[in-house]
Amino acid sequence: MTSLEALDYKSLGLKVGLEVHQQLDTEHKLFCNCRAELNEGPHATLTRRLRPTRSEVGDVDPAALFEWRRGRYYEYQAPLANSCLVEADEEPPHSLNREALVIAIAVAKALGSHVFDEVHVMRKVVIDGSNTSGFQRTALVAVGGSIEVNGKVIPIETVCLEEDAARKVGEEGSKVVYRLDRLGIPLIEIATAPVIESPEEAREVALAIGRLLRLTGRVKRGIGTIRQDLNVSIRGGAKTEIKGVQKLELIPKVVAFEVLRQLNLLRIRDELLRRGLSREAVKLEPVDVSSLFSNTSSKILRRVLDQGGVVLAVRLQGMKGILGFEVMPGRRFGGELADYARFWAGVGGIIHSDELPAYGITVEEVRRVYEALGADPERDAFVMVADERGRALKALKAVVERVQMAFDGVPEETRAAMEDGTTRYMRPRPGAARMYPETDIPPVKVTSDLLEEAERVKPEPLSVKLEKLVSKYGLSRELAVEVLTDARLDLVEKLIERYEGMLQPTVIASLFVVTLRGLRGKGVDVESIEDSKLEELVDLMARGVIAKEAAERVLEEIARNPGEPVAKIVKRLGLQRITVEQAEAIVEEIVRANIEEVKRRGVKAHSYIMGKAMERLRGRIDGRIVAEIVKRKVEELQKQQ
Repeated sequence: MTSLEALDYKSLGLKVGLEVHQQLDTEHKLFCNCRAELNEGPHATLTRRLRPTRSEVGDVDPAALFEWRRGRYYEYQAPLANSCLVEADEEPPHSLNREALVIAIAVAKALGSHVFDEVHVMRKVVIDGSNTSGFQRTALVAVGGSIEVNGKVIPIETVCLEEDAARKVGEEGSKVVYRLDRLGIPLIEIATAPVIESPEEAREVALAIGRLLRLTGRVKRGIGTIRQDLNVSIRGGAKTEIKGVQKLELIPKVVAFEVLRQLNLLRIRDELLRRGLSREAVKLEPVDVSSLFSNTSSKILRRVLDQGGVVLAVRLQGMKGILGFEVMPGRRFGGELADYARFWAGVGGIIHSDELPAYGITVEEVRRVYEALGADPERDAFVMVADERGRALKALKAVVERVQMAFDGVPEETRAAMEDGTTRYMRPRPGAARMYPETDIPPVKVTSDLLEEAERVKPEPLSVKLEKLVSKYGLSRELAVEVLTDARLDLVEKLIERYEGMLQPTVIASLFVVTLRGLRGKGVDVESIEDSKLEELVDLMARGVIAKEAAERVLEEIARNPGEPVAKIVKRLGLQRITVEQAEAIVEEIVRANIEEVKRRGVKAHSYIMGKAMERLRGRIDGRIVAEIVKRKVEELQKQQ
């Protein structure tokens, strides 16, 4: 298998399109007067089943059909404090939130996009339960425009305003539980053209768009408020939509892994053809092999059989070794088949011959399965599913269909991003049939008043920001440039202004572009540190509670213990700032305890005592002050000799 380091993205024809979804910080939701915030308070409960509908031209969206066939039903928790009949789909939506529209127009203007004279709301079919109505409302605000990233112009295709989905809080069998607090929070969606040509460039573009959004000062912050979807393809592959990348630093890995996956799926296709195999030879001819496992030691199979289930198997002619082929780190082609089986049939997974013997299944049991299928152990593969008969049959049908797709190489599909950068199959890619007009909401005319209001929200160009950081705040140009590339640029600027005269701007800027980046390089998950924690830390520094030298240690602990208040962390670590007088007393104590060593070392005694002093004082007072005290105390002692 090709390593990530060996991938030549340009020669592979990598193309990435990016969709950035960011929650707007408005007072109310997009189509009602409920507060746009999460709520864990008391709630009412309602239950729904959702069904696909035909579009205006009579077509049914394949992604919607897929979700319906899964046979799920949905329980909704409706918080009493910030959900209403609109979220429950028992009342028509109200007019489009003006505040949200102003912010969207402001962003569009900053991107140089063409803002439409009228904004029309559309319905997008979504029946995975994330919306009680079975569709998501979205409005196209502007098209065109661009953003420059590292000297390259990235075209913007669309700027949309849409409602966020309900928050998934649980799943049990065929029931999925959602909470309606997030449903209806305004989202801005910015989609780029598919011109991104490397994993790192994808991260840089996402960073630039996210930074622009935050510079409005009108977007929500924290984990879950911004997420990126990626459309990835390589030459000869297929457009794959990857949903829900929440961490910026994960984007390069997700793109690289998807390139690797598509490349390896193409290799599997070529190997199937090289072996002289054909799609027509892959048939759904399941065989009940339950009796072969009547005395099995496999806990997985035993549990299913004891509950009245069955073990069904299907032969895959000539495919020995194919199912064990690794498509991306930790994921084999058999895992791709298992994803389809899970999502189409609701089974726990599959068992395939390339991974056997395993799971308590013996070599002899494998031999008997091959015999029952009339398969050749040297050439053929097989897949088994253990479950209730109906689900097992549906699972094997999904497996066979996915194997047939392998003869085409890479199927077009929607995948979910995982925490390790790998992806899993979600559903087929949606088609054009999913969009149709929203008849309950009148179009909104984009008046001169709206445009003027948006102009006041539109963020300053980065060139203006750069000059302000240098001339107004006194940062070096080099440090100012680094601040401009930081994802939390707006927070840096806010904190500098808030603590003007209390804390040097250079100290605040360095905390973000030096300390945080240094910790990231050490493997500390700094992306999980919430802005509120950083604000609390800077406040403690500005008020003299802790010294700036303590920041790195405190940040490490914040990352490890995100729920613990910063002040409590400082106290637990014993990093409260001490006075100069207290520091002098400690240094005096250290010098007196090491008199003989000071005498023996002579002029070199300063560094020795300094090391001892910093063991006790590091992070509690400026190191420069400690050095001055040590120098004075050592010299005083030496003069007394």
